[in-house]
Amino acid sequence: MARGAPALGLLLLEGQRALLEAMTLPGALPLLRRAPRGDGHPVLVLPGFGAGDGSTRVLRGYLKRQGHSPHPWLLGRNLGPSGDMRRRLIKRVDELADRYGEPVSIVGWSLGGIYARELAKTSPQQVRQVITLGSPFGDVARPSNLSRMFRRVRGNPGRERINQFARALREPPADVPCTAIYSRTDGIVHWSACLEPETPRTDNIEVPGSHLGLGVNPLVLYAITDRLSQRADEWKRFERTGWRRRLYRQAPYAVYRDD
Repeated sequence: MARGAPALGLLLLEGQRALLEAMTLPGALPLLRRAPRGDGHPVLVLPGFGAGDGSTRVLRGYLKRQGHSPHPWLLGRNLGPSGDMRRRLIKRVDELADRYGEPVSIVGWSLGGIYARELAKTSPQQVRQVITLGSPFGDVARPSNLSRMFRRVRGNPGRERINQFARALREPPADVPCTAIYSRTDGIVHWSACLEPETPRTDNIEVPGSHLGLGVNPLVLYAITDRLSQRADEWKRFERTGWRRRLYRQAPYAVYRDD
């Protein structure tokens, strides 16, 4: 599966496209109100690289109106894995699971989705399901607009270390359902790096849109609350029947190579 950085034109238009997606929200309210309602279980929402909890406010507000219990990550701007971030994220998940007395669902945007999958590997008993939004967990070793920005801030750890890290990230959590939401017109990361490999507990949902607009895209919001509304013991893949067939394309599964 070919991968690389998205076209420069997509990157340059990211901001404008995200704004247009946000502007479609009022007109999409009838669709969004038809989405399944949640059972009130806790949902931790993780922002993307360079962003903070303000970037997920619209998403969390919608989830709350749909009967979910969304929570911000409370760790400031996401500048990449450093210091004791891993310990603090695990502690955050444990706190929410203990407060509600049940496992936590995690929604992670871009780099936040990579964190979400790794948290599910570390603490599978505390995580109900994972939903990633444009998260390039499948190929962090390849060049992308996100990887270039990340290296400007965090430096370059070296090719061999990156390749080892990339191989470890590809594997989904063994015991936690994972849904990847992505766009082929993502201007930050290549869409093929955002796909889950096929297992009985993984799914991929393709939507039209930008990377920066994933948190305000009506089709993304609907798909997220649809996933979160499932009973903990009855997870199944996203259903593409009726009107959904027109708006959500059938997505492929990842086939990763080490070349």
